[in-house]
Amino acid sequence: MTNVFPEIPIYFLSVLIFFLILLFNWAGFKFKKWQLEKYPGRISENLGSIEGSMLGAMALLLGFTFSIAISKFETRRQITVEEANDIGTAILRCDMYPDSVRNPLRADFKEYIETRIAYYEVGNDEEKIKEEIAKAGEVSGRIWKRVALQAQNRDNIALTTQMIPALNAMIDIVTTRDAGRISRVPRLVLFVLLALVLISSFVLGSDYNGKKRNRILIFSYALAMTLTLDLITELDRPREGLINLDAIEKKMIDLRELVK
Repeated sequence: MTNVFPEIPIYFLSVLIFFLILLFNWAGFKFKKWQLEKYPGRISENLGSIEGSMLGAMALLLGFTFSIAISKFETRRQITVEEANDIGTAILRCDMYPDSVRNPLRADFKEYIETRIAYYEVGNDEEKIKEEIAKAGEVSGRIWKRVALQAQNRDNIALTTQMIPALNAMIDIVTTRDAGRISRVPRLVLFVLLALVLISSFVLGSDYNGKKRNRILIFSYALAMTLTLDLITELDRPREGLINLDAIEKKMIDLRELVK
């Protein structure tokens, strides 16, 4: 159940939700119309209090879900910037070593940067993401071995003491960033939110007193709810859609200049 939303493209999901809202509203309208035809003398109930309570609950959950989505998006943004800073720091500290050590290290860092750029560019392809993480681990392991070897040289102890914390930060943040990628708004929250939107649409449709329906109002409601849910989905899935981390990822691409 947790993978249902990610398997559906964002814009297809938005179109589906839009028509589902209209369908539930139409179903509510037809249900109320059938009731009035079957019981013509029946006085139409006032659903105002029910509608208000339901819309209030939906608005509360919408705000709560949006808050989670924007918080997770901001966390991903900060982690990406932090990783670029960690890699940049480690690259600059390579210059403290003599050329015999510095040049192989910078060559490894150049390869490492490409794996981290590819990690984002592969999008949501889990297999390729795992491949890039494995490649990054292989290259960072090679870098670590070179630095650890220098730690055995007494002349480089002071240099290595500064290099090791930078490498630790660079290696550790790979796991932190991937954890941020897979940490999303709980699927159950999204399902409950969608259910409330559809039930509210049904209740609004059933508030029919025999007069002509206001189609402009119905379509406006469906569009507003669809756009709100689309915004939450976009924030929750920044590797696709209009809201993404492309501008922040440029910080990682800019690191190529350090290893030319």
